[in-house]
Amino acid sequence: MELRRKLCIVVAVFVIVNEFASGNFVFKVQHKFAGKEKKLEHFKSHDTRRHSRMLASIDLPLGGDSRVDSVGLYFTKIKLGSPPKEYHVQVDTGSDILWVNCKPCPECPSKTNLNFHLSLFDVNASSTSKKVGCDDDFCSFISQSDSCQPAVGCSYHIVYADESTSEGNFIRDKLTLEQVTGDLQTGPLGQEVVFGCGSDQSGQLGKSDSAVDGVMGFGQSNTSVLSQLAATGDAKRVFSHCLDNVKGGGIFAVGVVDSPKVKTTPMVPNQMHYNVMLMGMDVDGTALDLPPSIMRNGGTIVDSGTTLAYFPKVLYDSLIETILARQPVKLHIVEDTFQCFSFSENVDVAFPPVSFEFEDSVKLTVYPHDYLFTLEKELYCFGWQAGGLTTGERTEVILLGDLVLSNKLVVYDLENEVIGWADHNCSSSIKIKDGSGGVYSVGADNLSSAPPLLMITKLLTILSPLIAVALLH
Repeated sequence: MELRRKLCIVVAVFVIVNEFASGNFVFKVQHKFAGKEKKLEHFKSHDTRRHSRMLASIDLPLGGDSRVDSVGLYFTKIKLGSPPKEYHVQVDTGSDILWVNCKPCPECPSKTNLNFHLSLFDVNASSTSKKVGCDDDFCSFISQSDSCQPAVGCSYHIVYADESTSEGNFIRDKLTLEQVTGDLQTGPLGQEVVFGCGSDQSGQLGKSDSAVDGVMGFGQSNTSVLSQLAATGDAKRVFSHCLDNVKGGGIFAVGVVDSPKVKTTPMVPNQMHYNVMLMGMDVDGTALDLPPSIMRNGGTIVDSGTTLAYFPKVLYDSLIETILARQPVKLHIVEDTFQCFSFSENVDVAFPPVSFEFEDSVKLTVYPHDYLFTLEKELYCFGWQAGGLTTGERTEVILLGDLVLSNKLVVYDLENEVIGWADHNCSSSIKIKDGSGGVYSVGADNLSSAPPLLMITKLLTILSPLIAVALLH
């Protein structure tokens, strides 16, 4: 395929559930990579893979947990076509299309070790499938209408930063979602969307140890499933998550949160990912000096798909030094990455909290049991990480992952361009409001119509940090 134009998209990961104006929709999600041996190097390589290709999943309710030593990657089951057929896809909120592998596809993976069978979508077997032509508005969304070949139709070719690729043609067909019909009750409802019908897949996407049927993009562009549904008035562009790293699981939902209430800070405009303006940072009241570029450029990214938290080297050194001034310990390096120490006392009593203050005086506090994780009995490591993350202009950024976001309800309101949070018991529930005025309880347990979630440990692969996804056509 001739690659005529390239759009670079910095990837950000979130686990999402879709809520519609007439009701709430859910995705039943399982965790990736069951029964794998955990190694410390996997924790950071998980983040480098996410920063390169940022694949995650969507879930209501959420299984697993956000602890560094047991966090999972998520994939979900969706149904496509008429009659509806199940497909397992990873969800990427930083990219902007849904695609699944389609027949014929000789280079697509034929097996996976993720405890399900791979499926190829068959256009001819669906009575509602239609090709997306060159004159379709969707083609203009991806700036391809001028180069589109009528005989082929609107096509895509995605090249990820790890050189994995997927390519094929766009089709329009029915996506069946689980609509919430009451508190913790669901029923199926079909919605027509445009998605990619993949005819080729390569790189990590094609390897059997992590192969899935496709990827669901929930980015902010007009081509994402969320944006397609929002354009028809069927979806709210507001989503939230509550990650429980105490008991595991949590909540992910899309829709206006009725309770608990959250304080919000503006999103930095015109960004591909979820940037906020960090105004200050302190260790139990002792202020840290922020690099001018962070405050000037809004270089703080909130990313629920990243496990750890990453800082420019000078800020990282100051953070660790200030924490150790409060509680001296002897550090040693584990696997060339993590600063670890032996400790037998209560870390929440001995170590200080770390607070971040954002625009509009919105504060987020991270406690020792959040930023410290255990490898074995009485052996702790810092989840803070130094450097390695830059923008395309080579400006350093701060990346706040699950380590910072756990045990809080975090709300992303794309319609009002704000992000907010509040401390919350993520093993309890929240209330979300749909467009018709209905208010529904969304809990951390399975919905009554959903099967049990699998608790699965992730297997991680080392890739380059926070690069871009390129959408080529």
